[in-house]
Amino acid sequence: MSAGKRLPGTPRPMRYWDGAAGIRLAGDTWGDPRGPLVVLLHGAGQTRHAWRGTGKALADAGYHALAFDARGHGDSDWAPDGSYGQELMLEDLRAILRSYVRARPVLIGASMGGGTSLLAVGEGQVDAAALALVDTGPRLAQEGVDKVIGFMNQHADGFATLEDVAAAIAAYQPHRPQPKNLTGLAKNIRLGDDGRYHWHWDPRFRSRRLDLARRQERMRHAARHLELPTLLVRGGLSDVLTEEGAQELLALCPHAEYVNITGASHMVAGDRNDIFGRSVIDFLQRRLPVDD
Repeated sequence: MSAGKRLPGTPRPMRYWDGAAGIRLAGDTWGDPRGPLVVLLHGAGQTRHAWRGTGKALADAGYHALAFDARGHGDSDWAPDGSYGQELMLEDLRAILRSYVRARPVLIGASMGGGTSLLAVGEGQVDAAALALVDTGPRLAQEGVDKVIGFMNQHADGFATLEDVAAAIAAYQPHRPQPKNLTGLAKNIRLGDDGRYHWHWDPRFRSRRLDLARRQERMRHAARHLELPTLLVRGGLSDVLTEEGAQELLALCPHAEYVNITGASHMVAGDRNDIFGRSVIDFLQRRLPVDD
């Protein structure tokens, strides 16, 4: 089951993996497979395409980058029973990593993907070499979270035109310039049987109930147990991870490095991919250099 037909020009996945409960996960890879493995996990409502620029930059620096669509997103399968809980996200990640048994991966996760990455490492579920968290931490601002959920819940009946899709994105991200060429939107939407454009994600994903208090305590516990090289990247304009939330994570994990990218919102990599990419690669080249 999916949101509809892929539009012409939508990039096809480079490969697939089997995730938890028979879900097929779609993804892309960049770089020499012999280089250190870097796994990129996107946020809610995003796809692997959010990491395209970062993945290519990592490849140029000698790393082997991998990004995949979370279940219910992009070109990955929708869960038949609508299950999109945290434990399944963790199992999907572990399932992919079983294809790389000799690698101690670097995990880079944004928002939802950052939560999965933090728990995977902090709870000892994944033996990682380094961790980068992008605009996420134990304490998230309810207002910002509600804004993300509100955006995903809009336009449940789809859009009549690509211009309408662009307008909805512009209203959510007013700090970004609107694209002149709308063909790039193809990777974010599907054409339904009703002739309307729909977002790529499973609508049932939006009905998840996020218990922020329970999430916060579990994330705090995981953050206290981080012993590997860790980087936190925050968008200076973010209303999801506030500066106070960032400082709480840094207090829980005192050895973590911190980069605050001014001019970027919650979607850090999409807003300032150039600065984000340089920050992550600088961190990795110091902490996990590529062998000559």
